[in-house]
Amino acid sequence: MKKVGVAILGLGVVGGGTYKMLTEHREFYQQTQEIDIVVENVLERDKQKALALGVQESKIASNIAEICSNPDVDIVIEVMGGVEPARTFVLSALNAGKSVVTSNKELFCKYNHELEKAARKNNCGLFYEASCVGGVPVIRALLDNLQGNKVLSMMGIINGTTNYILTKMTDEGASYEEVLKDAQKLGYAEANPTADVEGYDAAYKLSILSSLAFHTKIPFGKIHREGITKITPADIQYGKQLGYVLKLLAIGKNTEDGIEVRVHPTYIKKSHPLASVNDSYNAVYITGDCVEDVMLYGRGAGAMPTASAIVGDVIYCATHPTFRYSTFKNTAEADPAVKFIDNFKSAYYIRLDAHDKTGVLAKVSSIFSRHNISVAQMIQEDDGKEDGHVPLVFITHMTKEKSVMKAVDDINATSEIAEVVSVIRVVS
Repeated sequence: MKKVGVAILGLGVVGGGTYKMLTEHREFYQQTQEIDIVVENVLERDKQKALALGVQESKIASNIAEICSNPDVDIVIEVMGGVEPARTFVLSALNAGKSVVTSNKELFCKYNHELEKAARKNNCGLFYEASCVGGVPVIRALLDNLQGNKVLSMMGIINGTTNYILTKMTDEGASYEEVLKDAQKLGYAEANPTADVEGYDAAYKLSILSSLAFHTKIPFGKIHREGITKITPADIQYGKQLGYVLKLLAIGKNTEDGIEVRVHPTYIKKSHPLASVNDSYNAVYITGDCVEDVMLYGRGAGAMPTASAIVGDVIYCATHPTFRYSTFKNTAEADPAVKFIDNFKSAYYIRLDAHDKTGVLAKVSSIFSRHNISVAQMIQEDDGKEDGHVPLVFITHMTKEKSVMKAVDDINATSEIAEVVSVIRVVS
């Protein structure tokens, strides 16, 4: 039976879950995969944490060099998070001839060109299923199951924290600030939630997934990114009235005119499969030219779902002696020949705080018309507020991003008419 030695860098939530899964399922993998996976080393600053998990003291490494020089280690699992020292440690492992499995979406998004170069040079495997969408096997699907298709688009809920917050706001009518505090107490949100709530985490993942799907490098900097911090209960309630659910979506499209990649709050029809993906669950909705629509759904984070993806990569690495790399030129920047679309088309939800007087709607309509924006749905409240203002809510037909932004500027410049409170894109 083939013996496979692994080392784990970091024994936090995910690292601890990975250690538990590898040790508790060791006999199962011997029976089903005909491989004996042995944890030979761990690298963890808190020695007591390692000992509490059952790690033998002799296997607790004091530095990365100790792991790189250990001939019994075949695969290094990096679950430290962040860029440094993870980047230095992973490069050291690859240059020592060790294959690497990582869950680090920020590291892989920003430096996978460097990591892959080292992996190629040293004939090592580089695996990263756990970097995107937790336990949902979307990367393996793109690499091994859907590769016969030209992927036309992908749309996903790929951040569990924001999905939990928006679900609670929808179900309970609570404010963003209230739900965020609740999410932090429950451990769904970090003390500093910026990476999640401002869309960085989802954008890292979209960079990785869209590069795979469209067979070209999609750098993080090419992704239009907006978070959920400005979403209000009023926006969610109006969306409900109009038949929509609000989600933070990562959207990638590969069109004849170019590639568009964006992360932002989005209304989707209640009938869409993604609309029922709630709480911390994730899902990716992929459209291929032959397979048509496929949706992958499951836990997007957590110790054991993420460990499942990591261990899946370890087994795949151990049972596939030939390693594969990117199907595209993997450099730091995008291929100069690839066109990226920033003036994309979408439907839009636009909420105004308008003066309750004659002619306001006509003037707003005139601005829309000037920018070739047509209205599909509208809500106009009958009674004004005490301050003499009334809300006006519009859902537009498909139009261009820059046209909407110019119309918003024109409305805001005409302060005696109305003020734009919210602009949210709509998947129609």
